[in-house]
Amino acid sequence: MVELPKHYCAKHSDQERVYVPRDKQATHRYNTVTRNRDDDKRDQYNFYRTKQWVQLRQLMLDEQHYLCQYCKIDGRVVVGKTVDHIVPMEFSPNDKASTDNLAVTCSRCHTIKTKWERSYYGTGQGNTLKRVSPVRSMAMVNRLMKGK
Repeated sequence: MVELPKHYCAKHSDQERVYVPRDKQATHRYNTVTRNRDDDKRDQYNFYRTKQWVQLRQLMLDEQHYLCQYCKIDGRVVVGKTVDHIVPMEFSPNDKASTDNLAVTCSRCHTIKTKWERSYYGTGQGNTLKRVSPVRSMAMVNRLMKGK
């Protein structure tokens, strides 16, 4: 049994973390200065807060059974909870709501893909978008991002 206000029993008490409240000023500063540094980034951030995105995200998670599509290409079954744009929204804003441009990813593949996107497309803070052809094939993105 757990004695409130604790969340873990005595046996597992070492797993309980101390709650540290977020610095609201730092969060506000990050969202207004770093994340929303220009109109394009502000539009992207706002899109992820819409009902349309929430419904698209859930649709993709359900259709792809919460499985990482990049790991699936490699023959592995890994749970994914992130819905990612195959071609980044920053590079191709017109495809932001296209289900053909969305894939469920695990955190590992999402991190690898984000690093690849920064070098290939020039996305991310401090980078300049490059004039390259969008890679729309998940199999090709998987090969390129994992250096195969």
